[in-house]
Amino acid sequence: MTADARDRTTGSRSISVALTEDEILRRGLDTFAELGYEATTVRELARRLKVSHNFVNDRYGSKARFWRAVVDAAMRERGEELKAVIGELPDEELLVATVTRFYRAAAQTPDVNRLVADESVRDSDRLDYLHEHFIEPFWAGIRPTVERLMATGRMPRTAMDMVFFAITGPALAMTHEPLAYRLGRSRDWNVREREESAEAMANLVMRGLLPHRS
Repeated sequence: MTADARDRTTGSRSISVALTEDEILRRGLDTFAELGYEATTVRELARRLKVSHNFVNDRYGSKARFWRAVVDAAMRERGEELKAVIGELPDEELLVATVTRFYRAAAQTPDVNRLVADESVRDSDRLDYLHEHFIEPFWAGIRPTVERLMATGRMPRTAMDMVFFAITGPALAMTHEPLAYRLGRSRDWNVREREESAEAMANLVMRGLLPHRS
């Protein structure tokens, strides 16, 4: 797609908008991550997209369907980042590599984690959607490795939900920048520093989960 204005047809309406689909979904993610779903009104979305207040409903059918389109696009990109080929690695190194990539992805696209963190405290259809399509598939890829590490004594036996939060929770350090600034982080946190922070966090977490790792 180009950034030129173009027409999209939904039903009998022709919708002209100057943003690409990727830009629309990116701004949608920014808005939902910043305000939360309930506080994000269709009118506010229209203001940020610089379109008419009917745009979201005309093109996507509803705010809820737009939210799903936003999440699908963001998670598709995140999934591609996490699917980098690692090769045949021992379980310990496989877990370390997966967790490191997860933190790197969080540092590169923090709005995804902000959105998931916000939705995770609400028992809703949106959380069901996130869990079914993204959280559980991600965890299903890690769980067998964790189980083998526990079975061989290389990881302390712990409830699986606690292990999940021990792995994913520290990603908040990559995404909650306003608090991090107040704790002393530089406001000029650049790409290289994000990468270094992700690796440092992975090493810190892995020292706790894999105490016998050399």
